Amino acid sequence: MLKLIIVRIVILSRQANLYSTRRLIQVAEQRGHMPEIVDPLSCTIELNQLSAPGEQCIDPTRTAVIPRIGVSITEFGCAVVRQYEQWGAWPLNPAIGIARSRDKLLSMQLLHGRRIPVPRTAMVGQSRGLEQAIEAVGGLPVVLKLRRGTQGRGVVLAFSRLAARRAFAALSGFQQYTLVQEYVAEARNRDIRVIIVGQEAVAAMEREAAPGDFRANLHLGGTARSIPLEDGIRELAVKAAQIHELSFCGVDLIMTKNGPAVLEVNSSPGLRGIETVTGTDVAQAVIRHVEKTLGTGAEQRESDAA
Repeated sequence: MLKLIIVRIVILSRQANLYSTRRLIQVAEQRGHMPEIVDPLSCTIELNQLSAPGEQCIDPTRTAVIPRIGVSITEFGCAVVRQYEQWGAWPLNPAIGIARSRDKLLSMQLLHGRRIPVPRTAMVGQSRGLEQAIEAVGGLPVVLKLRRGTQGRGVVLAFSRLAARRAFAALSGFQQYTLVQEYVAEARNRDIRVIIVGQEAVAAMEREAAPGDFRANLHLGGTARSIPLEDGIRELAVKAAQIHELSFCGVDLIMTKNGPAVLEVNSSPGLRGIETVTGTDVAQAVIRHVEKTLGTGAEQRESDAA
């Protein structure tokens, strides 16, 4: 049995009052740890150190970092996580994993390259390539989305070429490349969110878009229900997390005529929806994974020193 090692847990979050941040702090404190919130933008990165409260007087090998990095600060947030890694702290999700998940094209390339089923996808840099991209993914209707985005923002369903051109022009204003993706009608505007902690799928829910919408995000009015995890979906979600090198993530899948396909990997999934719908204490699973990882390492160091 692993003995409990009290560790310092740094939660990188810009807002202490967010549900997910509060739940992680609550569980960590209940289990006797020393959690604290650090705003990533408050950190000063120097090549030989990281200037944030208390870093220089705490053993980094007993420090866990839980990144809750928003999309708008992905680049700087990853730099902060990377600096913690170089300092010797253990990140729940490493910088490389966060970066991979935030770049939707790179994410799709990694998954497709490892033979993970994904929707047909093309990327467009100029409007003249839009027609070719539409044909490449199977024709209309198509989904256009920003290469970097979250929570359904920057995602448009186009049923005509005129609508696709207008959507492309609008999305181009964000100075990002645009992804064109097939619309999987048989999914019936539903997806499956699977939460991965460590190497295990700990919870799953099926989400359905609100009437008149095709995005199944709960904050956009979608509904959800808890579902049992079938082996095929479980294995696919775990593999997707491993490919991105993420210990904690949400994997979104859709059901196609050929079986489940991975739609997206979220390296900073919200806890409110999944905990409320499924009744699973995801925050508890996350903190226990931190304990297991750092606890094993601490015991091994003690053994080596004996």
